[in-house]
Amino acid sequence: MPVNLATLSLRSERPGDEPFLREVYGSTRQEELEASGLPVEMRAAFLDLQFKAQQQGYRSAFPQAEFHVILLDNQPVGRLAVHRAAGELRLIDIALLPEHRNQGIGTTLIQKLSTEAAAAGQPLRLSVVKGQRAVHLYQRLGFAKTGESDWRDLMEWRAGNLPAPN
Repeated sequence: MPVNLATLSLRSERPGDEPFLREVYGSTRQEELEASGLPVEMRAAFLDLQFKAQQQGYRSAFPQAEFHVILLDNQPVGRLAVHRAAGELRLIDIALLPEHRNQGIGTTLIQKLSTEAAAAGQPLRLSVVKGQRAVHLYQRLGFAKTGESDWRDLMEWRAGNLPAPN
């Protein structure tokens, strides 16, 4: 059944959202954990440490960022973190629960950010772990690789010099 993207909304993260945010984070790491050979009984502790490190890292690197829960029909389905700075709009994180992926939710939200960046005359930037499926989504939406680190690709969308997102 197709989703009604008209019911898509955001709200600021709240302290009571932590169990949900952990679930979303954990769902993004499942394939990696299954391939790692890490014993099942150790996975929860590993995910807990990684989740805390991610939360702390994002808030330390981007203290003015906005952290949102993505809602569909007023039900939480994912998270979105965005930093608006002088000279750029940065997509820090976007993640959806598995059952809500590939339905246009991420595309819609990224397109809204692209529209905002274009209106402000700014690039929309992000970084993505190398090899993740999300790279194809970003490329389809007009992002180009601008650099890399050992394990992340840096990507950017600009109005005018890259195709506008559909």
